[in-house]
Amino acid sequence: MNLLLISMVVFGSAQAERPSDFVDIKSLSSGVVVEARYFEEDNFVGAVVDGYLAPKCFLVESAARALARVEADLEKLGLRLRIYDCYRPQRAVDHFVRWAKDPTLTKTKSKYYPNVPKSKLFKRGYIASRSGHSRGATVDLTIDGLDMGTGWDYLDPLSHTANPKMTLQIRANRLLLKTAMGKHGFRNYSKEWWHYSLRKEPYPKTFFNFPVQ
Repeated sequence: MNLLLISMVVFGSAQAERPSDFVDIKSLSSGVVVEARYFEEDNFVGAVVDGYLAPKCFLVESAARALARVEADLEKLGLRLRIYDCYRPQRAVDHFVRWAKDPTLTKTKSKYYPNVPKSKLFKRGYIASRSGHSRGATVDLTIDGLDMGTGWDYLDPLSHTANPKMTLQIRANRLLLKTAMGKHGFRNYSKEWWHYSLRKEPYPKTFFNFPVQ
């Protein structure tokens, strides 16, 4: 890792308070549903995740405004967004890493990763030591009420956005989300149909660590 990246990571990880350009999505789009799953135990870790002190969705302002435009488009179709995760503190990512390295913590396997050995979650790209979520411009979400074929954070090839095993309707639902998000500057992570990042991130090399509260 070069010195510039080290300095960026240290700066971000040392950030104790929320920067002024991080906003609550609810302040810009009241119609979205925020289901903060890392603030509760129904997630692949099976516990409230470090750094989540409130069920809120914070994003850097440019990402939040873009997401609000997605919601406005969907509202015209009688639809709305359901958000599972937004900004994620680095301390939460560290919690994921500790969990992944502990072979005794498997109570969520049947629901979240039944077909992938826990020891392979890093290698297959489902867990990493750094997350785009910590930069404040990445969001996990779905279109409320539509069948996407798997649940959120289902760590499996079936969650790959373009998985050909999905029914025509499910593929159409995933494509609708991808199209709506792409229109407003978000790109999809191909292994997770729910994962989107703003293409023009304001903090592409900074990993923040202030708590969600």
